[in-house]
Amino acid sequence: MFKTSKWRFLSIVLVVILSVALFAGCAKEEEPVATETEKEKDAEPTPDPGPVEIEIFQFKVEMAQDLDAAAREFEKAFPNVTVVIQTVGGGDDYGAALRAKFASGEEPTIFNIGGPQDVEDWKHKVADLSGEPWVELAHPGILSGVTVGNEIFGLPFNIEGYGFVYNKSIFADAGIDASKIVDFESLEAAVIELDAKIQAGDLKDKYPNLEAVFDLPAKENWVTGLHTSNAVLAQEFASSIEAFEAAEVQFTYGDALKALIDLQANFSPHADNKYRLNAVDYATQVDMGLAIERVAIIQQGNWVFGGVKGIDENVANNLGFLPFPVKGAIEDSIPVGVPMHWAVNKDSGDAEIEAAKEFLNWLYTSDVGKNFIVNEFFFIPPLKGFDDFPPADPLAKSIIEFAEAGRTMPWVFMGYPSGWGMDILGNQIQKYLAGKITWDEVISVSIDEWAILRK
Repeated sequence: MFKTSKWRFLSIVLVVILSVALFAGCAKEEEPVATETEKEKDAEPTPDPGPVEIEIFQFKVEMAQDLDAAAREFEKAFPNVTVVIQTVGGGDDYGAALRAKFASGEEPTIFNIGGPQDVEDWKHKVADLSGEPWVELAHPGILSGVTVGNEIFGLPFNIEGYGFVYNKSIFADAGIDASKIVDFESLEAAVIELDAKIQAGDLKDKYPNLEAVFDLPAKENWVTGLHTSNAVLAQEFASSIEAFEAAEVQFTYGDALKALIDLQANFSPHADNKYRLNAVDYATQVDMGLAIERVAIIQQGNWVFGGVKGIDENVANNLGFLPFPVKGAIEDSIPVGVPMHWAVNKDSGDAEIEAAKEFLNWLYTSDVGKNFIVNEFFFIPPLKGFDDFPPADPLAKSIIEFAEAGRTMPWVFMGYPSGWGMDILGNQIQKYLAGKITWDEVISVSIDEWAILRK
C-alpha cells in the first residue's frame, strides 16, 4: 500500500479527515502567505533571550521516552532552550492532574487540551497559535474543534483510530477469517468460536499463555466512559461541537453500548466474576495481555503499537483492527479522530512562549521532528508535508484502510460535559460490572447528569 506515490498517501489522509467529520463548523480562512522577501523586510531583529526553560505537561505515557528523546534533539538545534517533560496519563486522570498543576502555581508552558469543551474550560490560559507556520499545513477542518473566531488554541497531536485490536496470527490458527467480520453478529460469532477453541485447549501448544478472547480494563474509565461510549454517541451527534452544544443526551443506542461492554466482559478471564474487571488496568490489558498473547482482542487504538513492539515485535507486526460495531447502527467502522492538542500557556513569560511555539513548530515541520512523529511516536500526521514520512506500522495502515473505504465514525467525546464521560458514565459502568446497579440505571443516571452539567 505504501509503495504508491506520496500524493496517493496524502489523498488517503485527506479521506480520513473529510470522511469522519472530525469537527463541524468553519475552519479559519487561509490568508495570503507573505513571500520570503516580505517576511525579511517586515521582520525586526530578535534579541537573544538567553537561557530559557520550558515545561511540557503531557498525557501520552506510551510516547514519553520518545518525546524526551525528541526534546534532546531540539535542544541541540536550540541550545539556549531547556525542555523539561512531565507525563501524567495511563491510569491517572490527566484532566484532574492538570487542574491540580495549575492550582499549585507550577504552571506548565505547554499542556494538552481536547476539543471544544476543553477550549471553553481553559480559554483563560491558552495562547492564540493562529500565526504559527504549521497552521498553513493543517488539513481542512482539523482545527475547527480548537478554533474560536479567528483564534486557534491547539496543535493536533495526530490522527488516531481505535476499536478492537486483534492478533491476526491467533485468528488464522483458529481458522477464523477476520475479513468476514463486518457487523456485531459476525463479530459475536467469531468470538464464540474462538472462545470454544481456547477453552478446549486447541491453541495451547502454539499460544501457551492464551486464556481468553478479551480483557476489559474497566479500571480505566476513559476506555469505557469515553471511547466505548463515543462509538454509540457518534450515532447521536455528528461532531464534538454538536455534542458540546447539546443540552441533553438521548442514548438512542444505549443497548448497543451494553452489547459492547457485555461482549468483552463475558469473554474475558473474569467472565464469572465481572467485578474483578474493575481492577484491570491498561498495563494488564496491553503489556500483560495482548503483547504476551494472553488474550486475542482488546479495545484500544493504534497508540498501543509501540508498547507491544517493545515487548514482542512479532506480535506487534501481526496486529490489525476489527470493526467496532454499534449494534443496529453503523456496524462496520471504527472511530477516527484527533485525541488531543498541544496548547501553550499564555501566562508564561514571553521568552518561554516563543520557545514553546518554536518547539512545536520544529516537532511537526522539521525532518528530524517528522521522523519522531511517524517512526518513533507511531503517529498518523495531522498536517500536510509528511509525504516522505508515510506511517508504516500495521495499526496505522489498518486505520488508513478503514478510512479509504469510508468506514469511519467521528470522535465526539471531546464535546462531552467536563468529567461526564469518566466520572459519571465510566463509574456507572464499573458499578454495573460489580452487580450493584442495572444497565437501565447506568443509562438513566448518565442522562440526568449530562443535563445537570449542561445547566
